[in-house]
Amino acid sequence: MTTNSIKNRYDFVFLFDVKDGNPNGDPDQANLPRVDAENQEGLITDVCIKRKVRNYIQLKKLKIGADGKYLTEPGFDIFIKQGNILAPLIDKTTGSTIPERQVNLCKDYFDIRAFGAVLSVGEKGAGTVRGPVQFTFSRSEDRIYQAEHSITRCVVTTEKEAKAQEKRENASTFGRKSTVPYALYRMHGFVSAVDAQKSGFSEEDLSLLWEALLNAFEHDRAAARGEMNPRKLIIFKHNNHLGSARSGELFDKVQITKNADLPRSWGDYTVIIEKSILQGVELIEML
Repeated sequence: MTTNSIKNRYDFVFLFDVKDGNPNGDPDQANLPRVDAENQEGLITDVCIKRKVRNYIQLKKLKIGADGKYLTEPGFDIFIKQGNILAPLIDKTTGSTIPERQVNLCKDYFDIRAFGAVLSVGEKGAGTVRGPVQFTFSRSEDRIYQAEHSITRCVVTTEKEAKAQEKRENASTFGRKSTVPYALYRMHGFVSAVDAQKSGFSEEDLSLLWEALLNAFEHDRAAARGEMNPRKLIIFKHNNHLGSARSGELFDKVQITKNADLPRSWGDYTVIIEKSILQGVELIEML
């Protein structure tokens, strides 16, 4: 699709932790932190981390126009964001054929170039774009404890609640909050140079992806998420577009050991990276 697309395949391991927060609540379990039902290891969905990447890119590429209003730098708009109605965005895209509309949508939207999208809606439609960047679910290194906390609120939202509260002699409204006391999560990722050729995912886009992973938590603070911090981003760069080793072989070279029976901080873990990387693969540590 473009000669500026990346030419190398990448695999990577992203380590991050959470303290006294809920990194990804499960709506099917009263918003408790997600867990593997079989072994109680914590889970965070791929789309949760993609959301944070999208939000960071959106903030990064905002510019102030001549009229004082914020504008998004051309080529770095976000397709999947709150407030967007997707069908009209696809229909207004120029191009008489589906491939032409896909090219233009990829040029306009960072997240379509990176993650792909289903674009077969609206009157015209644009088929499906397969994204070169894919994340796995993040999984905690140990079992997590789904802590639940009772919280109170001294104010009410309606007059009916106010009258009921008076009868209870200033009783507060109760609520619940769920957290993980501490957990270290591990996510695996893949960047396909083959799919990047189709979507136009460039070296600039790749640099933005790494930057977003390392900085997204800084701009996603919320009381419910506690403290979330990136700890390591370990990248395996292949010397060609197909790859010089299997992803699993490379991921196995990143081993994590515990220094405490009950880890409660990043310092309670040791990360060991086997330096004898396979031929044709470059190891890059960005954190």
